[in-house]
Amino acid sequence: MREHDDSIIHKSRRLFQQFVVDSFSMIESQRLYEIRKKQSTIRGEVLQGIEEAMRCGDTEASSIGTRVILPSSFTGGKRYMFNNCQDAMAICKHFGYPDLFLTLTCNPNWPEFQRYTNRDQVPIANRPDIACRVFHANMKCLLNDLKNGVFFGPLNAGMYTIEFQKRGLSHAHILLWLDGRNRLQNIKIVDELICAELSNPMKFPHLYSVFVNYTSFDEDGYPIYKRRDIGVTVKSHGVDLDNRFVVPYNPLLLMKYQAHINLEFCNKSNVIKYLFKYINKGPDRVIATISHSTETTHSFEVVDEIKQYYDCRYLSPCESMWKTFAYEIHHRWPPMQRLTFHLPNQQHVVFDDHDTIGSVLIRNRDLMTMFTA
Repeated sequence: MREHDDSIIHKSRRLFQQFVVDSFSMIESQRLYEIRKKQSTIRGEVLQGIEEAMRCGDTEASSIGTRVILPSSFTGGKRYMFNNCQDAMAICKHFGYPDLFLTLTCNPNWPEFQRYTNRDQVPIANRPDIACRVFHANMKCLLNDLKNGVFFGPLNAGMYTIEFQKRGLSHAHILLWLDGRNRLQNIKIVDELICAELSNPMKFPHLYSVFVNYTSFDEDGYPIYKRRDIGVTVKSHGVDLDNRFVVPYNPLLLMKYQAHINLEFCNKSNVIKYLFKYINKGPDRVIATISHSTETTHSFEVVDEIKQYYDCRYLSPCESMWKTFAYEIHHRWPPMQRLTFHLPNQQHVVFDDHDTIGSVLIRNRDLMTMFTA
């Protein structure tokens, strides 16, 4: 923090929120513009389609190929999300089903927020830059603890995705694969790691004071956790809530990170694809297109993936700052190497406008992919 530098923009409240959203919108638009500029000189097509064009008499590469491609390297695109989901399936094939599903939500009452903001400001709303930095620091600390086996023992693998609620609270969905020796194989081990009861205010006053109560619990496909009637209740909006309304949690995680951390046992075959698609679904969006209604006789319609990406989605200040800081949206370990494979003559080749079709065929006909090599 610059004590002697009076930054007006940081004190502008809603104007600062609008500023960071507009800034990232321009950053993303510029990235898409650069990708679109390269489309005029780079084309893509499967090898079989090039051979058919050759037999039809086409000789110039500029007459064939898909025009507009949004590569998987662009964060948030369809190819990016699809590849992340496929990587998760590969980890699942190697290590089996994930054991734990953990959700960490940013806490606006973290002391770091109060330390670096003025008393008259709402930290999560008026200073999304600080909110992102604090949440990112807590995420790094949590991942370090998980990889070192502090809470659940050694891990084989893990992955997480960062999402942003419309009210601005960042949260992370984390999947964990436990080492075979620490698998949750019986009820006793589940009870040691996952709790679904209110803490006793007399025995655990600190844990009782930091616990956050929610009334949502999905019982389909999940274990029915122990919820004894121990006479402990908490009042929320004038209603007394008991153990029947407690979201499963881990006491050690809750006390250390002082945030809402939901922990679920998820080692079930019927929820695997749902979990992987859920953490790679991206933001909610509405697609709206305005175009001229003109009839065309061309049988080939160009698919514009960049145009498809321009949609009506909610962009919050926290998401804008997170991506402006270039923090990771998706992370997994151990690292993976994607091997491209295909049916005969169905490999995807890339060529320039000035290439001839014959040269493209000669260059790619016997080209081995990483998988076949």
